[in-house]
Amino acid sequence: MPSIVDALRAICGEEAVLSEPAALLAYECDALLHLREEPAVVVLPASAEQVQQVVRACVAAGVPFVARGHGTGLSGGALPPAGGVVIALSRLNRVLEIDIPNRRMVVEPGVTNLEITRQVAPFGYYYAPDPSSQQVCSIGGNVAENSGGAHCLKYGFTTHHVLRVDAVLPDGELVSIGSEFADAPGPDLLGLLIGSEGTLAIVTRVVVRILRRPETVRTLLAAFDSVEAGGAAVSGIIAAGIVPAAVEMMDRLAIEAAEAAVKPNFPKTEAVLIVELDGPAAEVEETFAMVEAVCLANAAVSIEVASTDDQRMRIWKGRKAAFAAMGRMSPNYYVQDGVVPRTMLPNVLGRIRDLSARTGLRIANVFHAGDGNLHPLICYDARIPGQTELAEEVAGEILGYCIDAGGSLTGEHGVGADKRDYMPRMFSNVDLAVMGDVRDAVDPRRLCNPGKVLPTPHLCGERPGPYREHPVEAAGLGERF
Repeated sequence: MPSIVDALRAICGEEAVLSEPAALLAYECDALLHLREEPAVVVLPASAEQVQQVVRACVAAGVPFVARGHGTGLSGGALPPAGGVVIALSRLNRVLEIDIPNRRMVVEPGVTNLEITRQVAPFGYYYAPDPSSQQVCSIGGNVAENSGGAHCLKYGFTTHHVLRVDAVLPDGELVSIGSEFADAPGPDLLGLLIGSEGTLAIVTRVVVRILRRPETVRTLLAAFDSVEAGGAAVSGIIAAGIVPAAVEMMDRLAIEAAEAAVKPNFPKTEAVLIVELDGPAAEVEETFAMVEAVCLANAAVSIEVASTDDQRMRIWKGRKAAFAAMGRMSPNYYVQDGVVPRTMLPNVLGRIRDLSARTGLRIANVFHAGDGNLHPLICYDARIPGQTELAEEVAGEILGYCIDAGGSLTGEHGVGADKRDYMPRMFSNVDLAVMGDVRDAVDPRRLCNPGKVLPTPHLCGERPGPYREHPVEAAGLGERF
């Protein structure tokens, strides 16, 4: 692709364009390592204007492109399109404004999630969404995937904390979407963009909402002899009218992995439950006693209450290290991201345990128990013929369990390339057609992150497959809504 490479070098400079095979290796995949595709070229723009020019160059050449943050995604959302361009945004990493009186902050997409909290911590504020990868994941990637984190039960996802974005549309137009006012009138175009997984635009500037640190934070670690008992405790806590800041669960295999990696001194048990409450001191004290009582009523074998910030950080270190720690337990692992109603946790976890026994693949469970967001980690060895394919089959079966239970394909990792073929299990032909119409209205040539989210078998630039043949008319809804 000499012509597009020359055009990108003219825009961003020689050093910002990578086309040698060795240099492209780091961009073949995101954190979902078993899906790989070598890009034709990688470009690292240093400004929104350069992003705009790069997109226009790709469109003029008819070359597909994908935006990439720090590559921590777990759904293949940043997988390069075959023969396409990766637009890496890591150089757009400046904090542009800190506005404490209005409780907001303006950053470029390459700023890390945790850096936002670090910047405002001296003023007594923080940024609520906290993915486990928050030390390295970028805010641009968080916007693309609508990332959550351990504290999403009380504080919600990225969409609840982003006020406005500047973004380059697939035709190269730079637009501002949203408002710095929380109750801005008009259609919620910002809500459409957040979580669209890079298929509608490339974000170049983000205005986020920051929160005042709560007066009191209290954390406990409860141990149980079974995952089912821990799940029952979760249901009991929510049924009591308590909304914790976070409710996290880890099973025995995940506990063992965390102990091997960061030594948080968790109990040697079948499951641990981490519950954190925050808010006014009097309220936290009262509800904390209720949480302890619910855990004991559901056969908790031990309860550790963090009495210092160091103890609290030790507990959270064990939880947030769990994904990476699985590398100590298995040569390879595959993370899934289904959601089930809280009351269905024991049933679905039991089915996952039976699936593990039937297939011979160990499955660790680490999840946001408060909102039923499962993160099963399927252990396998890619060196053994057939195990990679078996792991993929196991992952698909788990997603089926989630849908059967009335849940969803994804809670925060996104659909990407990983789960697109499972979309028809959850959505009708009409649903998928409407999603495709929205995408075509913004990007009719499907050059912006093609092959993601929607199960379209067509090639870049072609119309979608058979499921889009007049589905609206077939449903009796007329030509247009």
